[in-house]
Amino acid sequence: MTIPVLICDDSSFARKQMARALPDHWDISLTYATNGLEAMEVLRQGKAEVLFLDLNMPEMDGYEVLQQVRSEDINTMVVVVSGDVQAEARVKVKNLGAMDFIKKPVKEDEIHDLLKDYGILQLTEDRIDRQEDEVDIDHFDFFKELANVSMGRGIDLLSRLLDIFIPMPIPHVSYLEIDELTMTLKDISGRTDLTPICQGFIGAGIAGEVLLLFNKPDAKHLSELMQYDGEITETAGLEMIMDIATVLSGACMNGLSEQLDIAFSLDHPRLLGQHISLDDLIENKESSTWTKTLAIEMGFEIEEHQLQCNLLFVFTEESLVKLNNLVSYLS
Repeated sequence: MTIPVLICDDSSFARKQMARALPDHWDISLTYATNGLEAMEVLRQGKAEVLFLDLNMPEMDGYEVLQQVRSEDINTMVVVVSGDVQAEARVKVKNLGAMDFIKKPVKEDEIHDLLKDYGILQLTEDRIDRQEDEVDIDHFDFFKELANVSMGRGIDLLSRLLDIFIPMPIPHVSYLEIDELTMTLKDISGRTDLTPICQGFIGAGIAGEVLLLFNKPDAKHLSELMQYDGEITETAGLEMIMDIATVLSGACMNGLSEQLDIAFSLDHPRLLGQHISLDDLIENKESSTWTKTLAIEMGFEIEEHQLQCNLLFVFTEESLVKLNNLVSYLS
């Protein structure tokens, strides 16, 4: 008997990854949704006995879908597939009725074992053509998914160190002309309400800069967050921010390395305007040869401790050729 299956994810790349991870001989009909609102329409029509659900989406996120499925008493088995791998995220989705949780990027053997364990893996003798190739890959979606999984690794490590849940952001991807980037950096370096920290990275023909822009939180809130019991000074506050930056950027780059199968070398964190000047940063990246750059931006907030951070991946123009080739290969 053919099982109707729904894959809900705002990333075309993630939808295609998920479709390709399903067993070739699993007898299913496959439908896609790009956000929670679309998914609910499919579910209400009874076209999804199994739902593979992303958490971080616009319009209606995965948590809201789970709540709606429960409130409308819709009979479907939900497997959450997410880049947010925090322990609290797993507990939340299970409490909302999810059958299981799988971290991104998905793996075929993990999907196979999960389906088998729940008794919903009905195999046929012939390979099932699910037309997953009909999912067209948007390059920006590819970069968003890279950032989503990478940020998930960073926030998970930070949340475990700080013993706190951190809401996951939705990445924003854009191309910037070099003049736009220079003006943005000049604005950042001139602001007194931000602590801008940068770390360069390079590996296998891909290079760029990680910029972390922290607001200047109240010293008391910051010391409570970091469980710091020493004297609260400006230097101590800066060191705590640098520690957070090191953990976050290091884990994000490890997530990027894992997905691209590229070993990246990451510089030590430097304070823009103090450890390194704006001119030095631009010269070090040879931006005079650039015409445009790829920028991926994500922001998160730890509200109860008044800490906000924007993380910006900036790739050199020379890296775009290699990244675009990777999109074509992985698609």
